[in-house]
Amino acid sequence: MTELSRLAAIVAQRLTERGETLAVAECSSGGLISSALLAMPGASKFYVGGALVYTARARLTLLDIPQKAMDGLRSASEPYALLLARVVGKNLKATWGLSETGAAGPDGNRYGDAAGHACFAVVGSGREVSLTIETGIDDREANMRRFAEQALALLAETLS
Repeated sequence: MTELSRLAAIVAQRLTERGETLAVAECSSGGLISSALLAMPGASKFYVGGALVYTARARLTLLDIPQKAMDGLRSASEPYALLLARVVGKNLKATWGLSETGAAGPDGNRYGDAAGHACFAVVGSGREVSLTIETGIDDREANMRRFAEQALALLAETLS
């Protein structure tokens, strides 16, 4: 069992036991968060949907977050991750919203963040938590996997 599968199983069990639901907005993890969760038996009991918001157009079209809402924000930041988690959870009427935004590599982003920089947020049940990590590596695929693992680890910790 991979670490991603192990974390997804923990999240699936906790959400199912509690009768709660989850919506996901992910960027640099490229759908790995949603894929890991949907691979869990009974995913339809807790997973209500997700959006891969890799571009500004996707953010506007899939989550209905206008450019005006981005005033003073930049992607790959904790405030942006919190916005994504709040909106995806609200739009899909889920108990929890989970988000990830970052720079997978091999290069950094236009804001000066190095490859391996990612921010995460979990919003729901009156709680908002966020986290930033730096993997220190420029391997795109490894970072994508690490981002998905970290997002699920943060969610699992929040649900405990």
